[in-house]
Amino acid sequence: MFVALIDQWGLWSWFVLGLALLALELVMPGMFMVWIGLGAIATGLLSLAFWSDAFWPWQVQALSFAALSVVAILLGRRFLRSDASRSDEPLLNQRTASLIGRTATLQEPIREGRGRIRLDDTFWSVSGPDLGTGTRVIVVSARGGELTVDAA
Repeated sequence: MFVALIDQWGLWSWFVLGLALLALELVMPGMFMVWIGLGAIATGLLSLAFWSDAFWPWQVQALSFAALSVVAILLGRRFLRSDASRSDEPLLNQRTASLIGRTATLQEPIREGRGRIRLDDTFWSVSGPDLGTGTRVIVVSARGGELTVDAA
């Protein structure tokens, strides 16, 4: 089937395959098919230059497509990974970690190491030294849904 497609459409089969993979990426987003589609388009560009040469049979084209797709995937991963590491909100989905350093007033006293504070619109379980109601505390660490506090 692959050989028949190349024989029928010639070098344009690589461009058609590349565009089909890019269109498939629109239907099933995930940023993977785009790199394979770019590999097919790059193979098509090479086919423009080497189509009539004897060293460019369909087997070499298929190997070129595989190699260029792998290169495109590796370059794409490197490109996307570098953008993801630079965020203006690094604690966006880490709510408890974003509370470290904030101060609050104890709503319930800390007895035997456990108490409650209110930050914004949420009550939080806290652990720390025994302190009375109304004492100002600072959040020093967070683990799961529990905060560790100390006297401010």
